[in-house]
Parts: sequence; C-alpha cells; structure tokens
Amino acid sequence: MRIEELDLEIPPELIAQHPTEPRDACRLLHLDRKADRIGHRQFRQLPQMLREGDVLVLNDSRVLPARLIARKPTGGRVELLFLSPFTGQVGNAPSGLRWEALARPSSRLRAGLELAVGADLDEVVLLDRYLGEGRWVVAAAGLLSIPEILERQGKTPLPPYITEDPGDPELYQTVYARDPGSAAAPTAGLHFTPELLSDLQAGGVETASVTLHVGLDTFRPIQVEEVEAHPIHQEWYSVPEEALRTLNLARRENRRLVAVGTTSVRVLETLFRAASPGEPAPADPRGWTSLYITPGYRFRAVGALLTNFHLPRTSLLALVMAFAGVDSTRRAYAEAVAGHYRFFSFGDAMLVT
Repeated sequence: MRIEELDLEIPPELIAQHPTEPRDACRLLHLDRKADRIGHRQFRQLPQMLREGDVLVLNDSRVLPARLIARKPTGGRVELLFLSPFTGQVGNAPSGLRWEALARPSSRLRAGLELAVGADLDEVVLLDRYLGEGRWVVAAAGLLSIPEILERQGKTPLPPYITEDPGDPELYQTVYARDPGSAAAPTAGLHFTPELLSDLQAGGVETASVTLHVGLDTFRPIQVEEVEAHPIHQEWYSVPEEALRTLNLARRENRRLVAVGTTSVRVLETLFRAASPGEPAPADPRGWTSLYITPGYRFRAVGALLTNFHLPRTSLLALVMAFAGVDSTRRAYAEAVAGHYRFFSFGDAMLVT
C-alpha cells in the first residue's frame, strides 16, 4: 500500500475541540459492508444497531497524566511525554523505575542529565537516547516512581490538534477507564455513558473489558512510502480470565465480537490470529503486541468495529481500511466531511459492520 492512499482532506474547522455533551449525543456513521450502504445515526442509538448476543469489547486503559514540564539545571525548559515502562537494560535503575519518554527539545539533551519537576523539585534523569526519534529512557532520580511523579506533577497529554483546553481532564477518559498506563485515550470509548451501557446490557449485548496501553503509534504519522514498511511499536495488553471466558464462549457459539476502537482490535487479533473459527485463544492473555494491521490482513476475531475518525497517514487509518476496505473507508470519510461530522479524538464515531 502506498502512503498516498492514506491521504484524506479534513477541513480544520471539522476537528473537534470539545466532546459532545452528553457524550452519547454525538453522531454515528454506519458503514454496512455487506449492503455497501452508509447510514447516519446518533451514538445513543447503538443498542438498536447491535444484535442480541453480541460482545462489545472495551479497552479499559486509563490515560496517565503523562506530560511533564521539567527544568534543566540551567533553567531551560524540557517537555517530557511518558509512553510506557521500559523493560530493556539501560542504567542501574530498577526496571520498575525506567520509562520510555519523548523529550523536546531532544537535540539539546545529554545522557545523565537530571531534570527538576514541579515546585516539589521531584527529579528524573535521562539515561539514554538510543531509542531514536526523540525517545529517551528516563528514570526517577529520587524515592518516588515515575507513575507517582506523574500523579503529582503530570498533565493530561492532549493531542496537538486539540488547541483549546477542555477543562475537566476526565473528559479525556472513558467512563469505564480503570487501569492507568496510556499516553493517549482509546477514543472510540469516549462516547459511552453509564446509561448507554445499561441499555446495551438490557438489549442482550454483553461486554468484555480488555486492556491495551496506548503508546507512540497512536499519534505518530507514517513516514515511509510503503505503508507496510512502517516500524510499529509494541504496546502492552492484558485480558482478565472472565473476559477471556466470555470471548471464547462467544466464538464457540458463533456470536459477534464488536471491537470498540482500534486498540481492542489489536488485542482480539493478537489473541486469536493463530486460531481457527470457533477455537479458543491460543495466545498468551497478557504481553506485548507488535501486531500491525494493514489492507490485505485476514481478520480472525473481529466481526464489527466501532471507531472514531482518524488522522491521515496513520497506522490507525490503515487498520480501519483493512477492516472496512480502502475504497469504502475513503467514501465514508468523504461523506462524513460533506455532512460536517466532527473529527478525531473528541469527534463523532463510525460503526463498520
């Protein structure tokens, strides 16, 4: 696939700066692949669009306050965006204290530099920049761990295209977020409310919660000519026993798994990509996944996809095109633009069945 196939024209005025209020009042474009038809609904109509027996797969990862403003000993400002725990062998800090982070301006930094954070003067140290692309291995320099420093000093890492402060940081969390660890929200889940989840349950739709901590590739554009040559980064996932039983039973009974967001797709396809239809998951229910889904991929588990509208030239858009079809996705996006849908993290949603 050529990178030009991931080019889409999204007018800047359609980029949502705030979520819809209430959350489930946003618009929902329905792309029916079998009928080759596009329809327009509200998100709160989702219970009427799913089937009794469907399993809605939710990513319960919670966004860390992963953005830190630090100071060099000279007083210079450094912005750090913490991505995930680092499990390699760099420096003497215990593994639980080492994290991968994006640092700006990276070119003016050096290994061993200690940075002060906040009025309490918590400290972090830059261990190594060998990860490239402005990514550093960073460790806590004092008694506190990186997650503890982030909870004390960190800010919500909103995407750069959101230029207005939404105010309440909980607006960038799903209502079912539980497990802290993401550098960005699994945004397809932002539209759910407790009441909508109750309505879905009353209609016979089950839910299964999995975890995938969103990392660098959510906001890193593809920068190579051949999309398949893009180096995907690993992300940590885990599936509780109860959720795994629900997923395995649904597959055995030939019921549909509805992935909420591209992150849930990656978990499901990682679990079942080596399984035949109806078979239980042969993969480990927890670990690192580097699964990269592009057009031509054969889906083993996902039967329907609920997703937001994604940025051009990203691995997320490539995944949607793999599931919905390249031409159908482009047609759906064109219709969404013509219909003045709201785009990206705080924007409207699309259901592909």
